[in-house]
Amino acid sequence: MSSASSAPFPVYLELGPKKVFACSVEWPGWCRIGRSEEQAIGTLLDYAPRYRVVAERAGLDFAPGEPVVVERVKGDSTTDFGAPNGVAGLDLLPVGAEEAVRAAALVRAAWEVFAEVAAASPEELRKGPRGGGRDRDKMVRHVVEAERAYARKIGVRHKPFTDEAGLTALREDIARVLGRPSDGRPVVEGGWPARYAARRIAWHVIDHVWEMEDRRE
Repeated sequence: MSSASSAPFPVYLELGPKKVFACSVEWPGWCRIGRSEEQAIGTLLDYAPRYRVVAERAGLDFAPGEPVVVERVKGDSTTDFGAPNGVAGLDLLPVGAEEAVRAAALVRAAWEVFAEVAAASPEELRKGPRGGGRDRDKMVRHVVEAERAYARKIGVRHKPFTDEAGLTALREDIARVLGRPSDGRPVVEGGWPARYAARRIAWHVIDHVWEMEDRRE
């Protein structure tokens, strides 16, 4: 499986009251925040080498060119809090079989990298400037519980679990949904379109990969 190009790559911007998210359209989970459009895009590019780890784990060549803004989306307080929360118009376009398989592979790769980083990290992580931040095990639990909530947005419902088998079953069902072609509509009523779901799920995992890496040093 491969996908490589140094051609310009599409980015959409989510504009919150105080902050801006820049998100790659074609690379689920590659999203960064800033206080302006320029800062958000600059930070997105700064993180390209770190995202490459996930892309290559998925078996994809990662060689983005210059970013091109293709859409601006209104954000809200969740944007300012630090999570991409706006469904873009492009998320409502159909998802073909090749894109769906690719998105599922990237989400799987994010899970694999997260597990490896967690295994290599100490339980107690360096605190933030104000003494905040979860330690490793709490962060792992947070990621899993968030995925249970995200999964319901695409019609996947699992009861709470505490074992690895339960987590594997949840993630297999998530990947199965994301790996199917979609007509662009929300997967379930009141839920998320598949393209947005892949981006949000991958972003949350990858964001905590990078946080854990930064705070274990």
